[in-house]
Amino acid sequence: MDNADVEAGGDDEFQGRRGRKYRPVVDDDDRAVLEMSSMDPSSSSSSSQPAHQSSLKKIKVNSEEALVSHIKEGSSANHLQANGPQKESKLELFGFDSLVNILGLKSMTDEQAAAPSSPRDGENIGITHGRPKITAVKSGTLMGVFVPCLQNILGIIYYIRFSWIVGMAGIFDSLLLVTLCGTCTFLTGISLSAIATNGAMKGGGPYYLIGRALGPEVGVSIGLCFFLGNAVAGSLYVLGAVETFLKAVPGAGFYTDTKMVEGVRVINLNLHDLQIYGIIVTILLCFIVFGGVKIINKVAPAFLIPVLLSMLSIYIGIGVARKDHPTAGVTGLSSATFINNWKADYQKTNNAGIPDSNGSVPWNFNAMVGLFFPAVTGIMAGSNRSASLKDTQRSIPIGTLAATLATTFMYLISVLLFGALATRHLLLSDRLLSATISWPLPAFIYVGIILSTLGAALQSLTGAPRLLAAIANDDILPVLKYFKVADGSEPHFATLFTAFLCISCVIIGNLDLITPTITMFFLLCYAGVNLSCFLLDLLDAPSWRPRWKFHHWSLSLLGATLCIVIMFLISWAFTIVSLALASLIYYYVSIKGKAGDWGDGFKSAYFQLALRSLRSLGANQVHPKNWYPIPLIFCRPWGKLPENVPCHPKLADFANCMKKKGRGMSIFVSILDGDYPERVEDAKAACKQLDAYIEYKHCEGVAEIVVAPSMAEGFRGIVQTMGLGNLKPNIVVMRYPEIWRRENLIEIPNTFVEIIKDCIVANKAVVIVKGLDEWPNEFQRQYGTIDLYWIVRDGGLMLLLSQLLLTKESFESCKIQVFCIAEEDTDAEGLKADVKKFLYDLRMHAEVIVVTMKSWDMQADSEAPQDESVEAYNAAQKRIADYLDEMKSTANKQGTPLMADGKQVVVNEQQVEKFLYTTLKLNSTILRYSRMAAVVLVSLPPPPVNHPAYFYMEYMDLLVENVPRLLIVRGYRKDVVTLFT
Repeated sequence: MDNADVEAGGDDEFQGRRGRKYRPVVDDDDRAVLEMSSMDPSSSSSSSQPAHQSSLKKIKVNSEEALVSHIKEGSSANHLQANGPQKESKLELFGFDSLVNILGLKSMTDEQAAAPSSPRDGENIGITHGRPKITAVKSGTLMGVFVPCLQNILGIIYYIRFSWIVGMAGIFDSLLLVTLCGTCTFLTGISLSAIATNGAMKGGGPYYLIGRALGPEVGVSIGLCFFLGNAVAGSLYVLGAVETFLKAVPGAGFYTDTKMVEGVRVINLNLHDLQIYGIIVTILLCFIVFGGVKIINKVAPAFLIPVLLSMLSIYIGIGVARKDHPTAGVTGLSSATFINNWKADYQKTNNAGIPDSNGSVPWNFNAMVGLFFPAVTGIMAGSNRSASLKDTQRSIPIGTLAATLATTFMYLISVLLFGALATRHLLLSDRLLSATISWPLPAFIYVGIILSTLGAALQSLTGAPRLLAAIANDDILPVLKYFKVADGSEPHFATLFTAFLCISCVIIGNLDLITPTITMFFLLCYAGVNLSCFLLDLLDAPSWRPRWKFHHWSLSLLGATLCIVIMFLISWAFTIVSLALASLIYYYVSIKGKAGDWGDGFKSAYFQLALRSLRSLGANQVHPKNWYPIPLIFCRPWGKLPENVPCHPKLADFANCMKKKGRGMSIFVSILDGDYPERVEDAKAACKQLDAYIEYKHCEGVAEIVVAPSMAEGFRGIVQTMGLGNLKPNIVVMRYPEIWRRENLIEIPNTFVEIIKDCIVANKAVVIVKGLDEWPNEFQRQYGTIDLYWIVRDGGLMLLLSQLLLTKESFESCKIQVFCIAEEDTDAEGLKADVKKFLYDLRMHAEVIVVTMKSWDMQADSEAPQDESVEAYNAAQKRIADYLDEMKSTANKQGTPLMADGKQVVVNEQQVEKFLYTTLKLNSTILRYSRMAAVVLVSLPPPPVNHPAYFYMEYMDLLVENVPRLLIVRGYRKDVVTLFT
């Protein structure tokens, strides 16, 4: 049994069968042992025994058999110390020993416990044994960050393009060019330093930083563009190496020809030679990459020495150069040459960069920016190697910024030296002037250029696949699942895909066409880093505590702006294409990607925006023009749903019908009976299920689970505390308890009445849905009418709900009818005219019908209902009479007043009869006029004072009898509609 096996089973394999746990300690000979401590309550008494009566069982982990036998032996021991040597701990209440074991705080307990490193998210701390593992050698600031950044920054552009840029742009524009690009990368380096020092970094480099700051969608979109940039950069380095080789050895080209132009040998490279050699070199580099990181790390330092030596030979060659030596056109360091080369001389060239008045490639300052900017990229090389650094939070800022400043200073000096060294004609015609003037031999520069560019290409072909694998491993984008790799494995499939992209760009064979594409991708990545730092710095969340203090949100904003400006300076067409590509990836990730919460800056921005908006709303009453329904939806108030069904399937459909174009928030609440500490895990699981249901239904809302002794008590707490400020729920939505009589749920009437009373006291509107099972979804179109039985003033809530229903596709073909229920002596025509005028001012189209009730007394009513409602009425009368007789009998036996639901009640039998007959007439009216209506809305009568809850349920049952789809609505003391603009 090796170390890996022990670590893999750290939590499961070492968990004792009798409530025991095992933790690592270290004995005198530095071998890990297992200390077993009892978790039984009885162990606390044994800990007070003298030390000589208890023994510490130490088990050396040498084999699986020995481990099992020792654990069994230790489990049967009767005298085991708890948590090591007998010692009274003053911090026992706080579980201090567990903290010590996890963090390895030796000095606080005088124990020599091994200090494991802090685990990553989702990892467990394994128990190791034997001698400590030999960890990999960590790099410092110099070799870990500064040198890799220097290697990536100093590349092909400096060797074979820089002197040409000075000749074309002149000294002044070249200085401006270097300053502009250097400032951009320096500001990006500052932002990178701030983000990189705000916590530990995992694989993925800038993708990891941007994704955790701006969210997975932005991270993946910019990360993929950065991957493309690195893959295309590999082709740039390969073509640079091949071009240098063919110019150094012209005879190696199959199609290359050489000619003399004004005494200067000009080599015209053929595209086919670049393609042939480029493909061969790319394939050879891929074989090296397939060898693994160890081989790459062994050969990588060898590429640095030729770079440094070649740079030194260039500067020595500039110092010893004389007029027409080593070639015609060289003037040595001359002030006259410096003055002649001060101004720009932009002109057309052919595809090879040779000045030609009939050339097809025009040049200007913007094009120079696109050509030169790849020479300052590479500042992410240190962050890409964060796993191999001794001190990430110290090395990345110092190494990155030092490399940026050093190379920028070198570029500025080189502009002055090249501008004073040779004539403009030589600068433009000799693309390898650095090799021409080098000392002692040009071949030395050729070798240095080839090795440095191949090294940079090797780094690109190594880093790009790992970046793609890091994006795939986050499992955000399903289409990238083929590039996922296990920890420690090589991303072979991603390497093949990177090589395919690199070879595709090599086939293009033109450096000047490839470099603007690389520039766009890198600038997009740098802009993402700057925006990430800007957002985090501006929000200043409590978790934003970077060790690098020299940063400010204004610098990050300036850096991001500079990146965007440079992109448009280079090519507005390439900029639009790159931004469109990033936007398409963002859109694709947002639709097809899996949700991931990385604690990004946008979430913090939303949080702060929500807080400011909440404060600006204040606690005053919301104006009717700004009123939005915020429904509090009871998911499981009556009866039971099947297991794993958190809510009635149609409740979310109804909640969406209460919102205009889906705008607004819903709060889905479910109440679990029981004690909170005992059911906290059940509540968490139920909340997850309810969240999944809300997301599946595409409903804007949140899930809340409340544990309470009873439903009534749980609702009372909810209605008092749910929400903040003016974002409290204002409408309580629940299903009508149609099942209570059928399933003999005798507790429902009292709970139902208590909830309605609490809503009235808390000034909450109420919407009770009857016939929820038949409620249409978005695909079931309804025809007919939406009928409103407007009995009492409700602030216009019933009218507003009918208008909201019309905005949904399922009800858009319906018409609204408003039935005004009036007394016998009411002026019906006058009431109808007033209601029509009122609806017109409210911009609502509806037909108004006035229904006059002649009498509320059954004996005096000559038009008593004769339909099927009478049968329900007679049955309700009998049940009420039986219930009342039972109450009276119980009161007489116990010698107490009439009691119902544990409360004293006063029953006026004539009033009960009147209430029952009122609901009968209203139900009969609804059946007469609205039998074919798509949905009926009727006012909710409040529970009568001192009436038993059972009586109120009988009233309500009679009201909803034979009405298939009914909304019972009660408004509150606030207007939700207004006549004024």
